[in-house]
Amino acid sequence: MKTIKQSGLILAAALMTFACSKPAETVEATEAQEVVASEGTTLTMDPAASKVSWMGYKPTGQHTGIIPATSGTVTVNGTEVTGGTFSFDITALEIHDMEAGTEMHGKLQTHLQSEDFFDAANHPTATFEITSVEPFTADDVITDEEQFASDNTPKANSELAPESPNYWVSGNLTMRGTTKNIKFPAAINVTDGAVTAKAGFNIDRTDWGLSYGDEATAVDKAKDKFVYNSVGLVLDVKAN
Repeated sequence: MKTIKQSGLILAAALMTFACSKPAETVEATEAQEVVASEGTTLTMDPAASKVSWMGYKPTGQHTGIIPATSGTVTVNGTEVTGGTFSFDITALEIHDMEAGTEMHGKLQTHLQSEDFFDAANHPTATFEITSVEPFTADDVITDEEQFASDNTPKANSELAPESPNYWVSGNLTMRGTTKNIKFPAAINVTDGAVTAKAGFNIDRTDWGLSYGDEATAVDKAKDKFVYNSVGLVLDVKAN
């Protein structure tokens, strides 16, 4: 069951929902966790069929694109995923809502690679290492954070999540030299020596030091002079 916390809910109800939820039910970022050696067969990720799509928002517009996968492995024991590690090329980040070669595309590409955002010159690669995989049960919920309403309010976690998640995945995401553990719902299938995995969730970009236009510093949000801290990520991974 998916629970969407909309802005109209009173604070007490929101707190009650959070308090009654099991820890595994919350899409969240915490401090980095130890990566335990996994048991089973190691499969190689297919970079051509794997990617992370991204969605960035500001009240006056939004941008979309992908970050290509470069390498990775997934460890399986029977039909269960027990571990995995993946690398993504920040310098090859693509913008899909603008025509490549145009002036505005070039400006945004340069800005995203700069110290205001990814600081790609010093941190060209992002990595993700699985720390745990646990079942997603029929009673689990996906909680959503309240966002400032605008014409381009970020999509909620429950909107980004795959239609039928069967696992909660936790792992260490490293970007811009900072590592945080993130937990999110995923739809994982292990069949005939191959793995397909899909997931979608939001992260707070400022947790990794991408602080340009931080909405927390906006004096008057009605003036639309900020960038939403929530960035949507959709992962599509295949390994065999």
